Amino acid sequence: MDWVDNHLELFSILILFGTLFALLVLGTSIAVGLAFSGILTLSLQVDIAQLFSTMGEKLFNGLDSFGFLALPFFVLAGNIMNQAGIARRLIDFAMLLGRRIPGSLWQTNALANMLFGSLSGSGIAAATAIGGIVTPIAREEKYDMPITTAVNAASAPCGMLIPPSGALIVYSLITGGSASIVALFLAGYVPGIIMGAAVMAVAYVYARKRKYATDKSPYLMSEVTRTFLRAAPSLMLVVVVIGGIVMGVFTATEGSGIAVLYSFILALFYRSLTPKTLLKVLIETAAATGIILFLIACSNLMSWSMTFASIPDTIGEMLTSLSDNKYVILLLINVALLVVGVFMDMAPAQLIFTPIFYPVVTAMGVDPVHFGVLMVYNLSMGVVTPPVGTVLFVSCSVSGEKITKVIGPLLPIFAVQILGLLLITFVPALSLTLPRLFGV
Repeated sequence: MDWVDNHLELFSILILFGTLFALLVLGTSIAVGLAFSGILTLSLQVDIAQLFSTMGEKLFNGLDSFGFLALPFFVLAGNIMNQAGIARRLIDFAMLLGRRIPGSLWQTNALANMLFGSLSGSGIAAATAIGGIVTPIAREEKYDMPITTAVNAASAPCGMLIPPSGALIVYSLITGGSASIVALFLAGYVPGIIMGAAVMAVAYVYARKRKYATDKSPYLMSEVTRTFLRAAPSLMLVVVVIGGIVMGVFTATEGSGIAVLYSFILALFYRSLTPKTLLKVLIETAAATGIILFLIACSNLMSWSMTFASIPDTIGEMLTSLSDNKYVILLLINVALLVVGVFMDMAPAQLIFTPIFYPVVTAMGVDPVHFGVLMVYNLSMGVVTPPVGTVLFVSCSVSGEKITKVIGPLLPIFAVQILGLLLITFVPALSLTLPRLFGV
């Protein structure tokens, strides 16, 4: 008992993470694992009489923020846009942009995922909608199907960085608004494009090796105009919402409501929204946001327990004992998050590790916006890696390819994306130039 009292911070770390991972191995839901690990850690330092009242207070306080409204509204807007049938219009537009590059269909797939992901904010939605259209065409044109699946899977998460992004909103809320949603949205553009460009670069090499023909037909003004006008109403969502937020016309939360209104009007204009489909969209949105918000509430309890037990300070001391160079620390954190992303989905990984690493890096002078973009870029790669690679599973189910055949083509893409991650890590200006340019 004396050893526990003398090494309370270290023992708290063992209890916290030991309980969490034991419960996850037993198949407990992540939210319950977060809550119980926080409660047990808190019980080391709080009387049982106060424990349950403190627990309830922290659970409810975790959601007591007006900013949380932005999350369900953006999810709803994305779901409505998915239902509006915009994928085909974006595919045509992306095909126009990328048709002269070798492997034009792969380039189209990557570009369309970047465009569609920025509207839906969901890697799974992008992989399903865009992959569902591209896959039959790729099979008909004799494209290599494992590579096609890999390109679709690796480019789908770009929308988690290119705003409006739910992952960036969650990060902002976890940090208590220290990294503003507006700044994070602006900071996500260049890293999101880098992630997509990495896929396109590897696809280019694959196409050149296989000597795929390119479309060298001239661009006709009538074709360009028609294709752009078909895609423009969907793309205007980003212009209206992000432009309005950046220019200060409305807040991010108000912008999320405008995004819902705009997407609803667009769906009615396309005649793709019936009362039945609207009800389905509302139910899916309620289920998705309910899960995320419950995760956030349980995460807040765990985060408060960690802070109360000085766990972030202890881990920070461990990291800084290895090096006092912030870029070395960021490199170590990147490696840790890449490993975590293999075994854990985006939301729980953010909720668990942001409160741990955030105080460490900000104390060393790392910009909160820069670190948020790093985390989301890093963990976005995790949704494409088995055994928890949800986007990879969806892409494989869409194309009918086995995961074992897709892993090989994915590895070079991951290698280039990791180079992009290092570039963003060591050149903060790639993330911070746009926010600073707009003064946010």
